[in-house]
Amino acid sequence: MGEIAEHYQVKHSLIRYWEREFDVINPKKNKKGNRLFTKKDLLAFDMIYDLVKKKGYTLEGAKQKIKKGNFDDHRKDEVVSKLKEIRSFLIELETQLDQ
Repeated sequence: MGEIAEHYQVKHSLIRYWEREFDVINPKKNKKGNRLFTKKDLLAFDMIYDLVKKKGYTLEGAKQKIKKGNFDDHRKDEVVSKLKEIRSFLIELETQLDQ
């Protein structure tokens, strides 16, 4: 859990809260009670973080969006966004090289 909280630069309590609030996050627990998140859980955290922290959705809005969509659509949006950034960078670079 600490690694996830550190990755998103949020408190551990927020990760626990999202785990309770969003039924798409279902970590297994080992004998010590440590959470073992799956790849699907990590994708869910990515989507929740993006919707709530970056796009400003409410928790209810994020829950509805997650229920309607799927993780693959979210990933496609991320890839398209990154590709647009790379394209802009390359166009700018080309302009600088032409000067």
